[in-house]
Amino acid sequence: MVEQDELAARFEEHRSHLRAVAYRILGSVSEAEDAVQEAWFRLVRSDADEIDNLGGWLTTVVGRLCLDQLRSRESRREDPYGEYERIPDPIVGRMDAIDPEQEVMLADQVGLALMVVLETLNPAERLAFVLHDMFSLSFEEIAPIVDRTPAATRQLASRARRRVQGSPAPDTDTERQRTVIEAFMAAARGGDFEALVSLLDPDVVLRADVGGLALQITRGAAEVAGKAMMFQRFAASTHAIMINGLPGSVTAPGGKPSAVMSLTLRDGKIVGIDIIADLTRLDTLDIPVD
Repeated sequence: MVEQDELAARFEEHRSHLRAVAYRILGSVSEAEDAVQEAWFRLVRSDADEIDNLGGWLTTVVGRLCLDQLRSRESRREDPYGEYERIPDPIVGRMDAIDPEQEVMLADQVGLALMVVLETLNPAERLAFVLHDMFSLSFEEIAPIVDRTPAATRQLASRARRRVQGSPAPDTDTERQRTVIEAFMAAARGGDFEALVSLLDPDVVLRADVGGLALQITRGAAEVAGKAMMFQRFAASTHAIMINGLPGSVTAPGGKPSAVMSLTLRDGKIVGIDIIADLTRLDTLDIPVD
């Protein structure tokens, strides 16, 4: 019989991978942690001697837990899978340091823009796409989790892939992102409306989660620049951080985060701005403020 200390050590070897899987399926840091912890509880209650492939077993368990969580979210939504239903939790870090745990979570440049697209998929599509396209599980392995045949599971992933590929790929050049966000912050700090407009794509979309059930959505360069001007008084307490592997910003008056902002670039212009200003959500994130 496997001793619990040995089992715990074996589980820890898979924890980072499981967190990455759960985060990409759920888009929530806290829910991903909960899913991984529940997988550990289920492992302890199981007959570990009968598990031939521990990594595969744990990934399947986490997949099932995540699918249940996504379906629970669906049942609480009045308008399931509406456009931009939710801004996923960002993975944040300092500009000058790389956290090894975050590197695993964000392998393959899983930027916030991609996470936003994943939020528009239904639960089974999202799980099939993440497990197959991001973690290379076979459709035969995924099928029992979503209660489909392998052929039907392949179709789920295919539909999800079309949705993801139908969204133009964002620019992931870190230096360009840094330059643009610094220009954006400088323009906002100086109240330079024209400079702000010049940085924005004409069809830019600003999504803001300030708490409550619905996102606040603003479209168009002039309208978004006008919104940015309203935050001029907070510019002195705003500084650059890394958000999902790319430069973003945090506003932290008095050292307490009040908003994090991620920019999505395409062809050198800002096409998307995602802001989380829900203090309850911010409290769950480990955000560097100095």
